[in-house]
Amino acid sequence: METPERVLRRLEFKVIRRLDGFLFGDYTGVFYGPSLDLAEVRAYQPGDEVRRIDWNVTARMNQLFVRQYLEEKELTAWLLIDLSPSMDFGTVERFKRQIAVDFAGVAAYIITRHGDKVGAIGFPAGAGQVFVPPRTGRLQALRIVQALTTEPPVSGGGRTDLAAVLDRMGRVLRRRSLLFLISDFHSPGGWEARLAELGRRHDVIAVRIEDPRERELPDVGGVYFHDPETGQQVWVDTSDRRVRDRYRELVAARDAELATMMRRGAVDTLRLSTGSSLVDPLVKFVTFRRRRRWNLPGQ
Repeated sequence: METPERVLRRLEFKVIRRLDGFLFGDYTGVFYGPSLDLAEVRAYQPGDEVRRIDWNVTARMNQLFVRQYLEEKELTAWLLIDLSPSMDFGTVERFKRQIAVDFAGVAAYIITRHGDKVGAIGFPAGAGQVFVPPRTGRLQALRIVQALTTEPPVSGGGRTDLAAVLDRMGRVLRRRSLLFLISDFHSPGGWEARLAELGRRHDVIAVRIEDPRERELPDVGGVYFHDPETGQQVWVDTSDRRVRDRYRELVAARDAELATMMRRGAVDTLRLSTGSSLVDPLVKFVTFRRRRRWNLPGQ
């Protein structure tokens, strides 16, 4: 098993350096969305985004001024990571849990490199409780990776209760924050209202992690499926085309339901898979967020 230091170095080499090629070393606003609070305007400096120029102030002062937002001055980010038994699943190269740890490491590195604070909370509570208070610096990214990689797997305990997790975060977050909800979202309903409430007060990003085999059943005959969170088992004849078609329909319905929940809660979704690299989905997501940010009226 990789040590936390080796995990972070691997991410720096395989993910963050490739993102540098796309971002040209500028991490300003990588994850920041359109919900920005204008803090002040300041004189233009070489290298500033031209699209940040405030033309009204520039016209009055006869000098170029740019808008500076609150998030760029002061931000606390939280990583809320699902460590439930359903995350200990993978049929390609890695488990979903490993993808969650990798993304948390990348996000923590980028945020602390930008000079902001980041903390982490794992759920549900297992033998130990993953709670890393917000701090800055590369050492903080290492602390988060270490806490996640050394947390023992949780066995049983029932279905993941996202409602309780989101309710707890609503009490923890005292000021506007950037929140990453990293999960496979295998949870009973009832958490939509809490997500929407968090989305109104904070910038929330849902990081949905899945495995290709969760999207389509292979034709391998009769198989027992085991629910790692409840212990329930069910026998399924995967050679029956009607069963596979019905499963595909259920997956599509769940996709549509989750998309509706996120849209109503003003939450953007980043989808990651155990069968692909982090880089391409991250580049597409960052491009989407930046394009929408700068296309907003008045910005």
